Amino acid sequence: MAEEKESTSVPLSQAVDPEDPAKTPPTSPNSATRKACCAVLQSWVSKKFMTGCVVLFPVAVTFFITWWFIQFVDGFFSPLYAKLGVDIFGLGFLTSLVFVFLVGIFVSSWLGATIFWLGEWFIKRMPLVRHIYSASKQISTAISSDQNAAAFKEVAIIRHPRVGEYAFGFITSSVILQSDKGDEELCSVYVPTNHLYIGDIFLVNSEEIIRPNLSIREGIEIIVSGGMTMPQMIAPLEQIPRKNQSIRLNRIP
Repeated sequence: MAEEKESTSVPLSQAVDPEDPAKTPPTSPNSATRKACCAVLQSWVSKKFMTGCVVLFPVAVTFFITWWFIQFVDGFFSPLYAKLGVDIFGLGFLTSLVFVFLVGIFVSSWLGATIFWLGEWFIKRMPLVRHIYSASKQISTAISSDQNAAAFKEVAIIRHPRVGEYAFGFITSSVILQSDKGDEELCSVYVPTNHLYIGDIFLVNSEEIIRPNLSIREGIEIIVSGGMTMPQMIAPLEQIPRKNQSIRLNRIP
């Protein structure tokens, strides 16, 4: 007869209940130390990795957009140089910059302005293209350095939507409101609600507008970045007497 094998089963009375911490075997100090060291090392590695991502992400995006822009602009004149047998990277990009500069000089003249006006008149008569052109022109005019042609005159802070809350906006024009109490100067303040191309227009008393020491470009950066580029301190500008460029609204009898 084959010898019976000894039973290696554990009695039910001695079985370890995983849900009962009183019956679980005690862990050794070395095991607890290893787990603590692993947790600290994992936390340190994850923090340093995220720090590296935060530092390298804007650098990578900047280089990618810059490289794409150079290749895009270089592609306008590089095929022309390729037909001439000249293969120098960046030559088309430099040619494009010179071309833009010459166009600026030409448009500044009377003849160039007239030709540009005729071309703009023709584009505005096209069904679909006129909307794209008008939107792109408004954006370029808004960030233009020429204060006479810029759509955004100043950065403004107004009390909106309730007392104690403020909103960033841009002063676009001013009007004179005639009432029984007298004339009141109102500024048209554009408050973007979706980056820059969608927003609300508020008519606010010029004396109630806070004009911070921010340029138009800084104001656009604050709105586009969702407030992440907000400076730590904002001071209002001194009230400088400005020329009256307002538009008088006639009161309806």
